[in-house]
Amino acid sequence: MRGRVVTAGLAAGALLFAAGCSSGDGGSSGAGPSASASRTAVRGSSSPSTEATPPAKGTVEVVRTVAEGLNSPWGLAPLPEGGLLVASRDEGTITHVEESGGRKTEVGEVPGVSAAGEGGLLGLALSPDYASDHMVYAYLTSVSDNRIVRMIYDPKRPAGDQLGAPDTVFKGIPKGMIHNGGRIAFGPDGMLYAGTGESGDRGLSQDKKSLGGKILRLTPEGEPAPGNPFPDSAVYSYGHRNVQGLAWDADQRLFASEFGQNTWDELNAIKPGGDYGWPAAEGESDDRAYVNPIAQWHTDDASPSGIAYAEGSIWMAGLKGQRLWRIPLKGTEASAAPQSFLQGDHGRLRTVVAAGGDRLWVTTSNTDGRGDPKKGDDRILELKVS
Repeated sequence: MRGRVVTAGLAAGALLFAAGCSSGDGGSSGAGPSASASRTAVRGSSSPSTEATPPAKGTVEVVRTVAEGLNSPWGLAPLPEGGLLVASRDEGTITHVEESGGRKTEVGEVPGVSAAGEGGLLGLALSPDYASDHMVYAYLTSVSDNRIVRMIYDPKRPAGDQLGAPDTVFKGIPKGMIHNGGRIAFGPDGMLYAGTGESGDRGLSQDKKSLGGKILRLTPEGEPAPGNPFPDSAVYSYGHRNVQGLAWDADQRLFASEFGQNTWDELNAIKPGGDYGWPAAEGESDDRAYVNPIAQWHTDDASPSGIAYAEGSIWMAGLKGQRLWRIPLKGTEASAAPQSFLQGDHGRLRTVVAAGGDRLWVTTSNTDGRGDPKKGDDRILELKVS
């Protein structure tokens, strides 16, 4: 079963580095390691690279709070005309946030969202032809599955009634109380990528006929994208536990973040057709059948969600870890030890989006039932990074 509905149309060598301590999402459990025991592993490559390398150490400055008072924010989509669209996982609504002043306007409620556990209204992405079609794509949990829909966004209509009826472009992704995946993004090739989870059923990850525990690659209409590694299949990579972040570097290479279980969270460089090992492997493995992560973290230090690429590095939000990780890159390798920022300053961090140049937008996730909300939560922060 392909699960679609068509409508309208890194090799050898590992270096270990000390990482930060202290803390869940995605099924991570167990007591956190001490600062001296906590390790972050970075895997190198036997292939030399001539690419420029960012500095081993970077910086993060919180420039301002863009908006506050958001409920369970998950997906975040910057609009080309200015402003941000934010999805509320639990309310099933999309809100427009002005970049200057943070004024919030509810765009509308997305029909068919069944929010429970880690499911609900999750990732957002704009159509590659948004300037002409004004389509917003959303990954959501329904009563029966996880699916991707698209809607016309018309800001000229009254507040609360700015979304057209959802058009389901892909369905049949397994759902559960946990591990629903949910991140979607259009790649440099104009194709739609979706990170899915195995919904707590480990066997789905290795089943290439299942849509669970995968990265999917689709046309904007929901067809398996041309050039996919498996015939007539949306599956792009498999052996994942719960993919939460997708981002491309300046050379159009795809990276993904993934929840581990009790031991290792992962950042992976994605190869078409690659098997990332779950459930046989969590973190690095000696089995060459599996693609090893380029970096891994103890689950208390990360529980990673969204990622973005800026200034030569991948920036990764940590939920249980309550921090932002910087992973400098050289090709598809981590060129130095990951570096953490903002540890505990803003609680759980969910989504990271590139805002152009050296800027990022980051959402907190303290109202999601697993955090400790403070006055003003949840927020969108603007960061300056290097």
